[in-house]
Amino acid sequence: MKNIRQLFLFAGTLLLVISNVSADIKTVPASALEPESKHIRASELITHILTTYHYKKTELDDNLSALIYKHYLENLDQNKAYFLKTDIDEFDRYKYEIDNAIIRSDLDPAFEIFKRYRKRVDERIQFALNTINSDFDFAIDETYRFDRREDDWFANKAELDKLWHKRVKNDVLNLKLTKKEPDEIKKTLTDRYNRILSSTLQLNSNDVFQSFINAYTTAIEPHTAYFSPRTSENFDISMRLSLEGIGAVLRGDNDYTQVVKIITGGPADLSNQLKADDRIVGVGQDKDGKIVDVIGWRLDDVVDLIRGPKDSIIRIEVLPKDIGAEGTSKIVTMTRDKIKLEEQDASSSIIDVPDTKTRIGVINLPTFYIDFAAQAEGKKDYKSTSRDVRKLIKSMVKEENIAGLIIDLRSNGGGSLSEALELTGLFIDRGPVVQTKDASGRVDINYDPEPGISYPGPLAVLVDRNSASASEIFAGAIQDYRRGIIIGEPTFGKGTVQNVIDLNRFIKESNEDHGRLKTTIAQFFRVSGGSNQHKGVVPDIIFPTAEDSSDQGERAYENALPWDQVKPARYYPTSAPIDRFEIAKVEHEKRIKENKLFQLLMDDLNVKREASDTKEISLLESKRKTEREELLTAKKDIQNAMRVEKGLPPLDDTEEELEASDEESEEDDPIDILLNETAEILNDLISPPKENTVDTRTVNAKKPATTNNNL
Repeated sequence: MKNIRQLFLFAGTLLLVISNVSADIKTVPASALEPESKHIRASELITHILTTYHYKKTELDDNLSALIYKHYLENLDQNKAYFLKTDIDEFDRYKYEIDNAIIRSDLDPAFEIFKRYRKRVDERIQFALNTINSDFDFAIDETYRFDRREDDWFANKAELDKLWHKRVKNDVLNLKLTKKEPDEIKKTLTDRYNRILSSTLQLNSNDVFQSFINAYTTAIEPHTAYFSPRTSENFDISMRLSLEGIGAVLRGDNDYTQVVKIITGGPADLSNQLKADDRIVGVGQDKDGKIVDVIGWRLDDVVDLIRGPKDSIIRIEVLPKDIGAEGTSKIVTMTRDKIKLEEQDASSSIIDVPDTKTRIGVINLPTFYIDFAAQAEGKKDYKSTSRDVRKLIKSMVKEENIAGLIIDLRSNGGGSLSEALELTGLFIDRGPVVQTKDASGRVDINYDPEPGISYPGPLAVLVDRNSASASEIFAGAIQDYRRGIIIGEPTFGKGTVQNVIDLNRFIKESNEDHGRLKTTIAQFFRVSGGSNQHKGVVPDIIFPTAEDSSDQGERAYENALPWDQVKPARYYPTSAPIDRFEIAKVEHEKRIKENKLFQLLMDDLNVKREASDTKEISLLESKRKTEREELLTAKKDIQNAMRVEKGLPPLDDTEEELEASDEESEEDDPIDILLNETAEILNDLISPPKENTVDTRTVNAKKPATTNNNL
């Protein structure tokens, strides 16, 4: 595919990081919320691109109109806490008319709906501010349903008032349980609610346009998105792979700021205290700066607080995912540092399999990286994934006498396509690695760029639900060639290619910035013909941690591109004894039943799942305290059992020691249970040791052009 070198496939969550916004932005008057000429021009161009060049051939018709309408309402009021059913009934006249409005460049429906939303937010916040002073009775056994995403809109104002009364009561109870005084509670909530209102009143016509157009783009496919000029600035920061902060990808989730991903090697990763799906509720500067409550804040304002100069201290108050809605927050202190994603180098370690003489080499690969600039300058020593991995393999084979190798791709969200091809080529002699189908239906094949094998021995690839894009290309190829065993969880399932288009290139008559469009233009297919899209790579041995993976990754998107297939490429699988995979699977299942650490890991995961699946919470203070104590006790029991298994002393009963134990236990005696089990599985395939001969006969194909694609 000729233009694939220019394509960017950006790990979808990063585009949710919004640009810095000053906290003193003035309120935008309602009269100023009107579509501008630049929005009309951008809308016309976006519509042309999406209907002409997008990989998914989607007609702008009534069906798409209804989906755009649904997405737009969700963008504004996902939790159904502001609009009334009467509002929705009134707006329903647009449900099957938005397509026609877009065709005639009429953006008025989007702005009309937004103005009503803004009015409803004002009403709800005024109600909340008045409710703060209520004399709440926490001895009443009632519940607050805080997650209403699957519920219907309330029929009238009285019902909505009941919800908001419970919401305020819950907010008061949360702060009361943290031992805050009544005056402090009132001030905190007053500031919080006022911030929600001011954030909404600061949204301008560009924000309205972006929200509406993204309802349009995501109605087609989840990885297609419009970047306003403001959002484009942050996209540039991310693509330059350098920013100063904590090393975490964030997104808005109702009133919370949720951690999506921890960047390997950044302050958040090194602290080992901030995890994906944690919710940020407060941010403080320096060692003793006041923790500012950020519940209800716009994502861009939270990002503005978190970003800062290198070597400065930041304190973040978080609600960990595993403690549920009724849990207590904790303070994480970090020192900001400059994060360069290209420095997430491959690293190696050795596992000595217990009760055997088997040594297993491990290569941990956080991302598929390459120094494009150094390569373009003709430097011979430029850094890349494949070069680093080749060196690590050579060292482990020569100096450590390894009998097998594990490539650890857990949480590897992708990177350079060229490096995925190069890395695969270290384990096969030559042949196709991945196929690419563009919007016209043309299929091109990407080959191993260099004949020869760097490592012919036993191989395992460890993946999880966050292994995506380039990781899936590599794992899929290894599986198709039968070159190694794939172990872990079904992968993310992202098998599409995106291109970022600068709209200003096509609108010459204006000096205004019209933003950019990231659109899906192609799909990847395995050499066996199937796609990694939606299904992901299904491991040969699936860990029980993969339960309930149907709502993870690409499978969680209602309109993700479906699984598809093309004609298989011409390739020759190796003669690896894959019949032994079943034997290894049986041994694995027997082993984990007897492995207390593995069972404790599953217990811990089940506690976290149960906590995160909760949609309602009790407003009975005694019950909340009991639930919190039970959750902490369960967590403590599991951690103590793990510590005993690791040879560490059990914790005391203090909550503070429990919270500090995560970091302490990892530092004192790090045990990667899943990685160790992967080594055991690979040993089952190796033992009894014998000469490993890999049949690497493959198609003699021409060497492909160099590609610089990001996955």
